[in-house]
Amino acid sequence: MVRQSNSDTRVQLYYRYYEQTMVGAKWLCVVVKHLPDDAFIITAYLTDKIKQGIDLWQNQ
Repeated sequence: MVRQSNSDTRVQLYYRYYEQTMVGAKWLCVVVKHLPDDAFIITAYLTDKIKQGIDLWQNQ
């Protein structure tokens, strides 16, 4: 699942669910900032739930 950040339209949150991690079932969130000529990862973290935002893509 990919969501656009509510706080910055240039930031997208990429989520993938993992049943087994060292701390149980979690979502991996990779935060990416897209600029006109570049894109870079801001951070990545495990979370229990997906943040609010505009859905850009969802795996069926």
